[in-house]
Amino acid sequence: MNLKERIRAIPDFPKAGIMFRDISPLLADPLALRETVRQLAETLRPYHLQRIVAIESRGFLFGAPLALELNCGLALVRKRGKLPGETITYNYLLEYGSDTLEIQSDALASGERVAIVDDLLATGGTCAAAAALCRKAGGEVVAASFVIELTALKGRENLGDLPSHALISYD
Repeated sequence: MNLKERIRAIPDFPKAGIMFRDISPLLADPLALRETVRQLAETLRPYHLQRIVAIESRGFLFGAPLALELNCGLALVRKRGKLPGETITYNYLLEYGSDTLEIQSDALASGERVAIVDDLLATGGTCAAAAALCRKAGGEVVAASFVIELTALKGRENLGDLPSHALISYD
């Protein structure tokens, strides 16, 4: 199945000059969604994971079924103030400002093998911050996997030597 055919291009969204890659058609097609999860699982199966860490919010859509497929747990990384209980925070810089991510303090066990999952790798800043947050929480981040990568934005460069996989690439 060609998953790229299930991604809709929407020009000038959210602003002029941006080509938005919409995953809604992929999510609407149960066969395409199942195939996406299967392919993501195949990129991550060799890492013998104990936890999938999904990034808010579209990463959640793939993280939960992926954790089931790989028979491992799921942890959520969210923006500040969205998780109940005690959290661990990580502040990071954006191109024009800063942001904060959080994970629940008991979400990862010390040394637990984890992979970061999200729908999109663009500049890599959010994934790099999520990886740093997971390490701060005690996890061993061994891989990252994405449905889409925007290669022109060179996000892999921000991920250092973290093995990263994308199912679909756009320039």
